[in-house]
Amino acid sequence: MPLLRRLGGLDEVFASAALVLMTLIPLAEMALRPLLGEGIVNAPVLVQHLGLVLAMAGALLAERGGHLSTLGTGLSHSHNPSLRRGAQLVAQGGGAFLAGLLAWASTEFVLSEREAGRILAYGIPVWSIQAAMPLGFALLGLRLGRHCCRTPGLGLLAGAGLTGLGIVVAHLFAESAGLPLPLLPAVVALVLMLLAGTPIFAVLGGLALALFWAEGQPLASVPLSHYQITVNPSLPALPLFTLAGLVFARSSAAGRLGQLFTACFGSGTTGTAIAAAMLCSCFTAFTGGSGVTILALGGLLLPLLKDAGMPERRGISLVTSASALGVLLAPSVPLIMYAIIARVPINTMFLAGLLPALVMVGFLVLVGGYLRPVPGAPRATAPRASAAEIARLAWAARWEILAPGVAIGALASGLATPTESAALTAAYALLTQAIAHRELSPALLRRCLADCAQVIGGVMLILGMALGLTNYLVDAGIPDAAVEWVQATLPNRFAFLAALNVFLFAAGALMEIYAAIVVLVPLLLPVAQSYGIHPVHFGVIFLAVMEMGFLCPPAGMNIFFASAMFGKPIREVAVSVLPALLAIFLGALVIAWVPWLSTGLPGVVGG
Repeated sequence: MPLLRRLGGLDEVFASAALVLMTLIPLAEMALRPLLGEGIVNAPVLVQHLGLVLAMAGALLAERGGHLSTLGTGLSHSHNPSLRRGAQLVAQGGGAFLAGLLAWASTEFVLSEREAGRILAYGIPVWSIQAAMPLGFALLGLRLGRHCCRTPGLGLLAGAGLTGLGIVVAHLFAESAGLPLPLLPAVVALVLMLLAGTPIFAVLGGLALALFWAEGQPLASVPLSHYQITVNPSLPALPLFTLAGLVFARSSAAGRLGQLFTACFGSGTTGTAIAAAMLCSCFTAFTGGSGVTILALGGLLLPLLKDAGMPERRGISLVTSASALGVLLAPSVPLIMYAIIARVPINTMFLAGLLPALVMVGFLVLVGGYLRPVPGAPRATAPRASAAEIARLAWAARWEILAPGVAIGALASGLATPTESAALTAAYALLTQAIAHRELSPALLRRCLADCAQVIGGVMLILGMALGLTNYLVDAGIPDAAVEWVQATLPNRFAFLAALNVFLFAAGALMEIYAAIVVLVPLLLPVAQSYGIHPVHFGVIFLAVMEMGFLCPPAGMNIFFASAMFGKPIREVAVSVLPALLAIFLGALVIAWVPWLSTGLPGVVGG
């Protein structure tokens, strides 16, 4: 077993190495181009394929840390021991079986690519990197299945058996030239697995495989989709921006920014509430996850809000809900994801989100009631900070303040591609926190690399499987049918926008934002365009409404993060954010009905 534990640690090694190389190669490319006239051979493609290694190794790391996303219905945590154990067996056993199916489908894909004989760079065959997919899915199946048995040795046998069963079933399909699949029982089984707690990626992948299987099409279509989105030219920006945000989150940057924001907006209830909302939004934009913001800033901001006279419950509500609003601010990961899926320039989406983000923060603090005074509540006695004090705090946080300028400036100036801009931002975060502040120790760096790999690995698996499902739906003509049905049902643009907001609110409560972007955007964007809605405007609407999903169980992870951070029951946190949900919904309606808020700034800058 010590050998297995040592082998288990290789996922972190490979993921961290891929992430470091993804940072260094674009930086070397930027330095070599002006000096030598050329850079590293096929540098962008190398970085994109390192993203595939990061995705698979990061997914293994996420499984090891218990961070693979599930629906979170609570069956696996039931007070009934029999129900809890049964749900665990279905969830983990089903996940292992589905991972086996995906491992076989990926093997078929890699073998076909091997015959093509493509070379990546420096004599490295493309298939050798693609082999990370079947190996990764097989190891995921082994690890998921081992939880079916409490005895470690028997657990490994169970994992190997269930994964192997999936491989055998997929092989039978391939050998039988289209073994018929009863689709309805397969879908029912997948829904039961999802409710039991099977990882979302496995259920989405299983559904995509079932649909292709029922049509007699190659199962390799699903891993092909996973490969296509993983090596998308803009996608390496996601892990690199996330790494930069995590470095800031794990250092004392949050404290420095918190002091500066509080000083700028005042120490009373109004000023502290606005400062908290702005800080949480900006921090989420950089960390790529509102849950990270709650963990990084919750312990800092809640005492400040309470000292300013805000009741604890309202303070928890503000931190929990404001952490969801950074989705519209650059360099937010969902913002980049939408740009990639909708084929909109990333810098255009960065500009498009600025005014709507301010609108959403304004609605949150005003309509959400966070500025309402509380009779008899203690008031902050600290005087308003002087200009000299604000200047001192700004100087202390100067490196963090400049970070957005580095990220957006390099991209907007045309000096760097999205990947190079993200690599520059990650290097900037690492160097400033390690050298200027001396807060980035080797142990902390390792933790940041591992956490980034876990986040990206779990997200990329969901994206890849969701894209496979989306490709099937597009091939089946579902978007065209949706356009016709919606146009016949909703008479005008405003009716469509109202229905869109309600639908996305429900989708946000049931789906992770990344899966929702990949699955829903290709289906809904053609419908929106048929009503004359610009893709940039639609993207801002989509992301603004999906922000509510962070606050709605079962997919609303902010509720669970806040419950753990503040030591409060989930129900109490969920009830506390109800006013915020109404405020965000109203803000999203304003953004939907006033297109200029989204398209005005990109038009001015671009024009």
